Amino acid sequence: MFITTLRSNTIKFICITALSFLVVAALVVFVPTYESTSAPSKVNYQKVYSNSDRIDFISQFGWNVNQTPIEEVEVTIPSEFDTVYVGYNDIQKTQGLDLAKYRGKEVVRYTYQVTNYEDYEGVVYINLLVYRNKIIGGDVCSADSAGFIHGFEKSGDDV
Repeated sequence: MFITTLRSNTIKFICITALSFLVVAALVVFVPTYESTSAPSKVNYQKVYSNSDRIDFISQFGWNVNQTPIEEVEVTIPSEFDTVYVGYNDIQKTQGLDLAKYRGKEVVRYTYQVTNYEDYEGVVYINLLVYRNKIIGGDVCSADSAGFIHGFEKSGDDV
């Protein structure tokens, strides 16, 4: 015959452990998963080798542009970000990009004129920053000095 004794502390510990396990299991089973609508969609920023690759990249956001870039220039991402670059990098971060990794690097900026920007009469450009055949940043902006700038998405908030 076996005699076992359980102290009240042992019983409390077992009950609390079991209850904790049940709560975690219930959360996993019953809490729905939500997909964030503000998160960038599955955009491929890699393998941008030619002008047609850049045009294809731009068109996935719904933009139509002139087929030839109006400007193709090498620029250097500054080593130290001033307030302007901090704000510009915030736009990049909303797109799932970050220019901080490319500080001091030489990149190529391609500028295209957008031909289908709705509800705006002025000239609109899209800029792509490309480093080693990868898009590392960019924006859609107006040519006006008091205009707007936002990320690639058409629904982007004007800044």
